[in-house]
Amino acid sequence: MGSTRRKFLGQCGRCLTGMAFAPLCLHQGPAVAGPSTQTFIREAGYYRKLGDGKVQCQLCPKQCIVADGKRGYCRVRENREGVYNTLVYGRLSTIQIDPIEKKPLFHYLPGSAALSVAATGCNVKCKFCQNWNISQAKPEDVPHRYFSPEQLIETARRYGTPSIAHTYNEPVVFSEYVLDTAVCGRRSAIRNVIISNGYINPEPLADLCEQLSAIKIDLKAFTEKFYRETVNGSLQPVLDTLKYIHSRRVWLEIVYLVIPTLNDSETEIRDMSRWVMENLGPDVPVHFTRYHPQYLLKNLPPTPVGTLESAHRIATAAGIHYVYIGNVPSHAAESTYCHHCGQTLIERRGYLIGANHIIDAKCEYCQTTIPGLWS
Repeated sequence: MGSTRRKFLGQCGRCLTGMAFAPLCLHQGPAVAGPSTQTFIREAGYYRKLGDGKVQCQLCPKQCIVADGKRGYCRVRENREGVYNTLVYGRLSTIQIDPIEKKPLFHYLPGSAALSVAATGCNVKCKFCQNWNISQAKPEDVPHRYFSPEQLIETARRYGTPSIAHTYNEPVVFSEYVLDTAVCGRRSAIRNVIISNGYINPEPLADLCEQLSAIKIDLKAFTEKFYRETVNGSLQPVLDTLKYIHSRRVWLEIVYLVIPTLNDSETEIRDMSRWVMENLGPDVPVHFTRYHPQYLLKNLPPTPVGTLESAHRIATAAGIHYVYIGNVPSHAAESTYCHHCGQTLIERRGYLIGANHIIDAKCEYCQTTIPGLWS
């Protein structure tokens, strides 16, 4: 066990090495030679033809109407003579091994590694995005490599990662590739998870829920005003997404990035916590994470730890069993506690796992069932 853990820790947080292709990280240099541009192009799913050469995207609530030769809001779906195409099928800008805790997914295979991959594009524009250089980019402006779903699954097998995490940019905008990879992964016992904003229409969401093992949703705030002014999106579709995922019994965790003065009021946290209890129940983990100045929103300070602790108290008082504080390394609220007896079940320090007292999905001390995917 010790040898396995040392090997895992040596892999986590760095790009893949020893492969036949160049490893891809954010901020890497110019694109290297690879397959022709046509390799990445597939007819997109989830659109309808309108006539006059126009199409309407049905992938997300924006439902872009796109003229011939133009692209949708996400920059990675293009109308070519009345056929809507994805430009990023297998066109990966990032591939690296991460701890699953980095996503964060705390009730899903703790201590395991995930092969993390990203393309480009996003269907919203968060002013605080930390990965804006790929999420707000055109695919042709970002270094890339091609991986078919089969090649990606084989890479995960080779490096011993039980999961592939589609992350960093918004997986919804390359959902065709996510779906095909997840289908392929099921045949090889490689699970797929997505780290998403939840801004997606019901049909593609239903298709993804058929194949994915876990979904982490970034709930950006709990007001339409914030979504309209800071995200360029809408809250209600995200709430609908959360309810649907929960109804399908796909493992779900929520992250709420607490931004000073914008979404950190006690009233908003209380309203959000009540909504979670009423619609999702007490067992969906909620992570309150610390904001650091990013992208177009650098005028605000990092979130005070006290604000995060207040949010933690509010959500716990509302009845949510598993409330975490993120981006504050070694904080006690990084660890998992039994909601029944209060014992520490999984000790965390940053991305490192210490003791794990969950045995057969139960608390080792009082035998209470602890919800999650543990093996």
